[in-house]
Amino acid sequence: MEFEKNVIIYTDGACSGNPGPGGYAAILIYNGIEKEISGGEISTTNNRMELLAVLKSLEMLKESCNVTIYSDSAYVVNAIEKGWLISWKNHNWIKSDKKEVKNIELWEEMLKFMKIHNITFVKVKGHSNNEYNNRCDKLAVTARENIIK
Repeated sequence: MEFEKNVIIYTDGACSGNPGPGGYAAILIYNGIEKEISGGEISTTNNRMELLAVLKSLEMLKESCNVTIYSDSAYVVNAIEKGWLISWKNHNWIKSDKKEVKNIELWEEMLKFMKIHNITFVKVKGHSNNEYNNRCDKLAVTARENIIK
């Protein structure tokens, strides 16, 4: 399905300890306009923050869109692009290693967004020369630091 509006989103998550205090951030870009969002949790994991960054950014969209999400999280990108998420759901949230999937409630929310939007994920290299990824990293780290203040 194709929609009229195209949105680009960069996301990142940060965590100190695993679990520990964490932050997430996203930059949404539509028609050259940028919106930054961020937040955090007192006791969380890096993977949870990476996924929450995606979900919180998708919550910002007011209508169905074509969305390209850039993330440095192999956990998030591979779960979608390699079909793991659908497989996990079809196997009652049990992975191929017979362990239960973590963050099920967040993945279920992701599935809902995938029905609303045409979403493509692009894996970017973390801490490289990608301006938006670097900005997201700083926002996520700041959000994490603000949680522990």
